[in-house]
Amino acid sequence: MSDPLAATEERRAALADALRRVRERISATGTDPTLVVVTKFFPASDAAALVDLGVTDIGENRDQEAAAKVAELEAGGRRPQRVHFIGQLQSNKAAHVARYADVVESVDRGKIVTALEKGARAAERRLDVLLQVDLGGDDAGRGGVARAGLSALAERVAESDVLDLRGLMAVAPLGEDPEAAFAHLADLHARLRQAHPEASWLSAGMSGDLESALAHGATHVRVGSAILGARPVAR
Repeated sequence: MSDPLAATEERRAALADALRRVRERISATGTDPTLVVVTKFFPASDAAALVDLGVTDIGENRDQEAAAKVAELEAGGRRPQRVHFIGQLQSNKAAHVARYADVVESVDRGKIVTALEKGARAAERRLDVLLQVDLGGDDAGRGGVARAGLSALAERVAESDVLDLRGLMAVAPLGEDPEAAFAHLADLHARLRQAHPEASWLSAGMSGDLESALAHGATHVRVGSAILGARPVAR
């Protein structure tokens, strides 16, 4: 019986080679972060191949696509250990995301927290949460809570009975030095942990700047194009 999630041998080999190269880059930094492979816009067969290759965490950023992909992976016995939702969330979709995501990395306002709680309770499950920080002061559509609002948002999540505050996430501002951005993020993370020691995760760094993020304490890196190649045109 054919496997509906089977990638071609050529594709599997390409993914294995790219994954090896990214892991070598990470190893060269002397750190051991969680690698979140961002599979948005790529087929479930790619995600399944990555799971077969030992990837434990995948990232998605569109609810409709993510829900369908996770369902395919579950049906084929290839669900990764953790599914991270990393895209900007709309409050009317957050409750649905809470039904299949294990980690939501893009929480940036109280309205999203309330919606995630509703979905998590309905699904009778807990959810790990990262607060997305706006490092640029002008998110340019990328989302993120301003530094002034970070403490209050953290308290809101910490008080939840179904959400677990795990730490921070951020994207380096376009056109700016990632070193300075990630140094600022590390400072914010240290301050957060003074009030919330359990919030130990720091998700930062992507294909082009993961080394800079790891130098500043990232515990999770989100890598897409360096492993999967150029992103397909959005459907």
